[in-house]
Amino acid sequence: MSDIITPELVALDQDLGENRSSVIRHLAERVAAEGRSTEVDGLYADALAREEKTSTGIPGGIAIPHCRSTAVSEATLVMARLSPPVDFGAKDGPADLVFFIAAPDGADQEHLKLLSKLARSLIKKDFTASLRAAQSPADVVALVNGALGLGEVPATGTAGAHSAGTPAGSAAGSRTSEAAATLGTSPAGTDATGPAVDAGRATDTKVRRLVAVTACPTGIAHTYMAADSLVAAARERGIDLQVETQGSSGATPLDPAVIAAADAVIFAVDVDVRDKQRFAGLPVISSPVKRGIDEPGEMVEEALAAAGNPNARRVAGTAGDQQADDDGSRDSVGSTLKRALLTGVSYMIPFVAGGGLLIALGFLLGGYLITETADAVVLENSLVNLPAGGLGEYLGAVAYKIGQLSLGFLVPALAGYIAYALADRPGIAPGFVAGAVAGFMDAGFLGGIVGGLLAGYVAMMIGRLSVPRWLRSLMPVVIIPLVASIVASGLMFLLLGGPIAALSLSLNNWLSSLTGTAAVGLGVILGLMMAIDLGGPVNKVAYSFAVAGLGAASVDNIAPLQIMAAVMAAGMVPPLAMALATLIDRNRFTAPERENGKAAWLLGASFISEGAIPFAAADPLRVIPASLLGAAATGAIIMGAGVTSQAPHGGFFVFFAIGDFPMFLLAILVGTVISALAVIALKRYATRKTQTPATEPVAA
Repeated sequence: MSDIITPELVALDQDLGENRSSVIRHLAERVAAEGRSTEVDGLYADALAREEKTSTGIPGGIAIPHCRSTAVSEATLVMARLSPPVDFGAKDGPADLVFFIAAPDGADQEHLKLLSKLARSLIKKDFTASLRAAQSPADVVALVNGALGLGEVPATGTAGAHSAGTPAGSAAGSRTSEAAATLGTSPAGTDATGPAVDAGRATDTKVRRLVAVTACPTGIAHTYMAADSLVAAARERGIDLQVETQGSSGATPLDPAVIAAADAVIFAVDVDVRDKQRFAGLPVISSPVKRGIDEPGEMVEEALAAAGNPNARRVAGTAGDQQADDDGSRDSVGSTLKRALLTGVSYMIPFVAGGGLLIALGFLLGGYLITETADAVVLENSLVNLPAGGLGEYLGAVAYKIGQLSLGFLVPALAGYIAYALADRPGIAPGFVAGAVAGFMDAGFLGGIVGGLLAGYVAMMIGRLSVPRWLRSLMPVVIIPLVASIVASGLMFLLLGGPIAALSLSLNNWLSSLTGTAAVGLGVILGLMMAIDLGGPVNKVAYSFAVAGLGAASVDNIAPLQIMAAVMAAGMVPPLAMALATLIDRNRFTAPERENGKAAWLLGASFISEGAIPFAAADPLRVIPASLLGAAATGAIIMGAGVTSQAPHGGFFVFFAIGDFPMFLLAILVGTVISALAVIALKRYATRKTQTPATEPVAA
């Protein structure tokens, strides 16, 4: 495994482009050139997707773009020392040292441990100073192998060897000078997640004890770097901090006795904390994993303050804690609500997508009258006792009934997972119950939202109560679900269900009455909502509104089917338009954008609006207005022409569920052309900004 990095995988003092995407592209090309990747595009796309989740720049002029990819055949490190440095999102400025970690999708544990060890080494000043002082790729390989325990650590030179090639006064140069003074202070890659008490600095007679969990989506770099940063910050303050790293190379759970003795817990995570109920009752500080690297001292101080505050937020298994904003202990109500609603919708979609497609298949096989006979057919007939309509009617009835039952989970699943987002597992049962009550009272989609929020907030508040230690184990499995179910569902029955049901009925009646100009106006509004944030909260509200109405659709009430068609068609326009624009005027787009344009064809055809996000992120003031124009036009055409969709997802691939498919195609084509021409015009004639060269990165 000593060839995890080779001199051919090292680029020293090179200009690899002006932005992080061009740097990542160049490094992906290096991996492929050495035969360690089956394709450049796949590896580049996976790495860029990981970069868009959380920037990989860390303090000290370092960046660690990384990913696991099916395009990678062998675990690989690529190192670049950049001149000039490139911004990777770190608070202290651009990065001049970039390590690209490319791991196979099914990487073995030993390789993952090595990659994680390297990531931890990069927060040590002596190691990064040695990298800046290295005079050849062979020196870098020797340094990395030494840090990974794969060879002897070479004697280091002086920082001046590299700083001579660094622009005077640059951030990278100053960091090099500072780091050079620390050479040889500690071995790189030391595991520091064990006890971290510096007795010489401890001033309290009682040692304060903290525990922490770190986790990132990929589980290779940020997970372990955050752990080491937190431990170092705790050691400086004389604090005993034990960290559980939940990464790709495995996790060793904290000893229950250590958790029981802790004063507070820190969650530096971007994903769910495994078995969070272990920490029930502890004061908690939660932030994204990157804050554990950037601001470890602040997180430790906040945890100490929470430990002494009887009103501090406590762990009751609250998912709302796990992906907090930087100010993790003081989430705004708006951000909490947004996260809860998006979580509910994301978990609801599989029920809706599968159920809707099965209903559409039922209509295809059994005809529209299958709604009147499905129950009798599936109960009274079988494959050896077919109904009068034959095999088609029987299979159509089965498909329709399965789909109908699946859609029956729409409101309970929405409410249950909204509550889950607020209160983790203790909120699921009361949320599902409140959603079932909303469905029973015909309160529909709106009732599910209200019931889920009630159940989640009640469960969350109960979970924050300070209870004796012997009672903590009963809280998440008995007391919280029981009390929250009684309160939330009781309020739905006694006070809220009736008014919400009346509002839902009025809304459905209004939609059913829309014709002509009014319907076209609704199509414009739905189109704008689908394009304004490309898969964000507003987009999800429009989509949820559409799928919730599918259950009320019938032969006599096709308005919900028209709304579903408008939402799906409008959501397909932005990625298709960006793909078309990259073909019409290639020079207006960077090389990475042109690569994204190729993928956007399939994403748009599948009704995945997020395919336009890379374009909007790079140029929002041009891309979003252009997307709004085309999506609004498509929504208006769909509603005006009365196009319907019995399927809630699938784009062109559910053509059999689209009523008047040629008009559906025409509406999308019109919107796509409008948006594509608009974005090109804006890029040509709107106020210009500095353009990134459209040429491919120059190979070293």
